[in-house]
Amino acid sequence: MPKATHFTTIEQLEADNTKLHENGCSACAETYEDRLKTQTPHCKFGEDGICCRNCSMGPCRITPKGQRGICGADAHAIAGRNYLRAIASGTSSHSDHARELLHILRGTKPEGPYTVKDEVKLIELATEWGVATEGRGIYDIAHEVAELGLQEFGKADGFQRLVSRAPQERQDVWAKEGIMPRAIDREVVTAMHMTHMGNTADAEYLVRQGLRTGLSNGWGGSMLGTLVTDIMFGTPSVWTTEANLGVLEKDMVNVVVHGHDPAFSEILVDACEDKSVVEYCRSKGIKGINVVGLCCTANEIAMRHGTRMAGNFLQQENVILTGVCDMMCVDIQCIFPALATLADCFHTKFVTSSPIARIPGAIHVEFHPDTAFEQAKELVRSAIDNYANRIEDKIFIPEAKQKATVGYPTEQIIRHLDNVSNSHVASETLGGYRGVIDAVKSGVLRGAVAMVGCNNPRVRPDYSHHEIMRELLKNDILVVASGCSAQVAAKAGLANKDAKYICGSGLRRVCELLDIPPILHMGACVDISRMLLLAAGISEDWGIPMTQIPVVGCAPEWMSEKAVSIANYVVSSGLDVYLGIEPQVKGSSQMMELITEGTKKIVGAGFVINTDPHELVKSIIDGIEAKRAFLGI
Repeated sequence: MPKATHFTTIEQLEADNTKLHENGCSACAETYEDRLKTQTPHCKFGEDGICCRNCSMGPCRITPKGQRGICGADAHAIAGRNYLRAIASGTSSHSDHARELLHILRGTKPEGPYTVKDEVKLIELATEWGVATEGRGIYDIAHEVAELGLQEFGKADGFQRLVSRAPQERQDVWAKEGIMPRAIDREVVTAMHMTHMGNTADAEYLVRQGLRTGLSNGWGGSMLGTLVTDIMFGTPSVWTTEANLGVLEKDMVNVVVHGHDPAFSEILVDACEDKSVVEYCRSKGIKGINVVGLCCTANEIAMRHGTRMAGNFLQQENVILTGVCDMMCVDIQCIFPALATLADCFHTKFVTSSPIARIPGAIHVEFHPDTAFEQAKELVRSAIDNYANRIEDKIFIPEAKQKATVGYPTEQIIRHLDNVSNSHVASETLGGYRGVIDAVKSGVLRGAVAMVGCNNPRVRPDYSHHEIMRELLKNDILVVASGCSAQVAAKAGLANKDAKYICGSGLRRVCELLDIPPILHMGACVDISRMLLLAAGISEDWGIPMTQIPVVGCAPEWMSEKAVSIANYVVSSGLDVYLGIEPQVKGSSQMMELITEGTKKIVGAGFVINTDPHELVKSIIDGIEAKRAFLGI
């Protein structure tokens, strides 16, 4: 291993977190660690999913003394209803994200501020949907595509258009099992109706609707969101950037964007680079503007601009605790309401931009597409003015940061494979996944794991991601990562091309031939739809069902309802999902059986659950090897 290669350990990350927490304590600031102590031990009924408050006769909880709620619902019905409601909420979050982007696409125009940047992808989608393109202006096409996309949410009949991208075998399974996803809003409303008091009490049918609702997200809302984002802001390409809190700069204005909506963050990045804004900054005697990202917004702007990434979900408070965050602008999802109070303990201006995420104590500046750029420039000027209000004795910036190579959508992976045709890794067939398939068949690669999900204070944050990733790389298993999981890889140095030196010999050879890191950064959590298309492409090029390809999903530290929806659409797509946090259904033996073994009878895949990361990664490797044995490779 080259001497220059250095990885940031979990212990180093934790040491920086401790120092920042101490910095917060000195400023009388409270963090999630303080609040966690007041919430421990957690409610056992909530943990097990056997508390019901779906009507005012309760709340009811299942105990040895009271084994049914007042209406007669048992543990299986209550846990199943709670589980389905979580899926409905997660599906709503990702799909509403897509809906907002489609509204913006419908208003795009050449003079901006929102334009069409990937005309090729727009034309491809228009052609797929039967939209006339010959002799028409690109914006006329974009507006019609947007209208058709919006119909996917509430159309009266039919199924999601994008399920046609799934292998025929999957479509046949969904049709046979009655879980083919219809209009997105219909699936969410059906889920909420089924879980209303006096309706479905059969756990299996609650799980089935969960699979269907999840599919309306994965092969509907999320996939639409990713497509529209690529069309408006450009399909990601490879960038070398940096990650971790060390990307904050003491002598620059630090503007931090946090959340999930690229429509907001893209405009803010543009505003930070605007000539008049940069000149205004220099007129104040400040070196420049440093815009960085948090959470999935960081992934979005990193893979389109090379913007540096400050950290993932549980680092959002740490950014303010450094004392150099001049402004944090947030949009939607995964935002701590506590940030507004924390910002008051420092000099940070905390700005919300969406009516979906209103937070008491924040400065609310609701973004509007027609005036977004001017609003963004005004915000950045306000951040510049705030630089002078820093409190010197509250400043502490951890030094740790790592180089990371990011930006690997499916198109980029195919491009890399095409560049090394006729090697031991890639075959002569271009434009597909034959290279990956050849590598897996030969044993150079054992398989691949889609690593996704948040970090979670219920366990040692980031530790499970880190330990599982390193073990997979040692065993010649390629990792594709999105969301907070991708940021763990970036912070630790595992998304650096030099990480090939800790891989097994087969994966190292693949990395050298393709000039890629062993962990491929695929984007935000909404971009897990890219992983579906990657798995579907491998399945179709190989000529075998998705259930048989040696590819699985893993969410070691998931925490949100979005993750429950994601896990269900990945399982429905035929890929086993390995979880390091137990779903909140433990109080029902029937629900536990349904989500681990029962779904295998329906869609051919299920959950594998183990809270010990070292045991979980052994299960992953065993699962991949079992798939290889079944294929005789």
